[in-house]
Amino acid sequence: MRKVALGVAVALVAAGVALFALWPSAPRARIDATVAVREALADGGAGFARALAPRPFVFPADHGPHPDFRTEWWYYTGNLRTAAGRHFGFELTFFRIALAPGAELAATAPDAAWTASRPSVAPRASAWAARQLYVAHFAVTDVAAGRFRAFGRSSRDALGLAGATASPFRVWLEDWSVEGEGTSARLRAAEGDVSLDLDLSAAKPVVAQGDRGLSRKGPAPGNASFYYSITRMPARGVVRVGGETVEVSGEAWMDREWSTSGLGPDLAGWDWFALQLDDGRELMFYLLRRRDGTIDSFSAGTLVAADGTTRRLDATDVRVETLAHWKSPRSGVRYPARWRLRVPSAALQLEIAPRLPDQELIVGTRYWEGAVSVTGGDADRPLTGQGYVELVGYAE
Repeated sequence: MRKVALGVAVALVAAGVALFALWPSAPRARIDATVAVREALADGGAGFARALAPRPFVFPADHGPHPDFRTEWWYYTGNLRTAAGRHFGFELTFFRIALAPGAELAATAPDAAWTASRPSVAPRASAWAARQLYVAHFAVTDVAAGRFRAFGRSSRDALGLAGATASPFRVWLEDWSVEGEGTSARLRAAEGDVSLDLDLSAAKPVVAQGDRGLSRKGPAPGNASFYYSITRMPARGVVRVGGETVEVSGEAWMDREWSTSGLGPDLAGWDWFALQLDDGRELMFYLLRRRDGTIDSFSAGTLVAADGTTRRLDATDVRVETLAHWKSPRSGVRYPARWRLRVPSAALQLEIAPRLPDQELIVGTRYWEGAVSVTGGDADRPLTGQGYVELVGYAE
């Protein structure tokens, strides 16, 4: 799910700083305010399209924006190394939130699964007018230095400040951007003494998550998203930390999701695992946590074979056990910090550990997302791997 609906949470938080975002010349403000995920994910999408049934992905169109849906996101994470073995993790993510539905957006809906009633809204002619708010997060984990740096931005889709296009493919917020052709992409972001410039290519086909790309999050009609991933992307480029610029290579993971409905009222948050194993397989699983402490039956994921074929996983297929916790010295929030994940039907048993304990972002919402290492095995051999984990809702 990449993230069930983190984009919704972040984007709605960004609405709280929307007045700041209206002024392109305003000084960059540090964003420390946070919002409860349950409040941020309340369904306020009347007049927007909803994900109701599977439909085929169409490229390059689906790499671009879907403004008739309330929210969407482009998510890139990955693990990088220098030639000497120095390890970095990175996250560069862009979120779009529609400020209001509009009749002029209806032409982007290709079939009945997308349709919804939309109030008639007259187009706004001013160059200052905006229908979309964009939010971006950028983070780098410097494992050797034991340091995690995270930044957030927000702006509107006016005056060229932020936006997204399908052909050519580009998503940007000021000078942070991802652009490319097909499934290749160049990622660029810089903030202070931290920067990233990477070229990515796809080593595997696009993975349609859930039911042919329809990822259900709950029982209500439309409580779902359209969701696809590129689970293994060779990466090469440079990372700058402090006054040092180093050449790196490694592998990235990309998630794309768009939807209107948020989490149900009984859900408190989620744990999301995106793991790349050294035998060529990938595993994605999101664990939806209910407010009463139980695991929701709509938890789900995908096991991707080395040849790119996929197998859907539901809540009964995967067992996740928390082995340790870490308490943030900044927020006081207690997060899981090591896990045992089992897929009995594939004879997989994996232990997952953070590269650094502190990879907590406080960027308009508060969550933990960071680089992890993987050890374990299956019935035939020992396995190692790497990946990213996201933890949302523990602050509440």
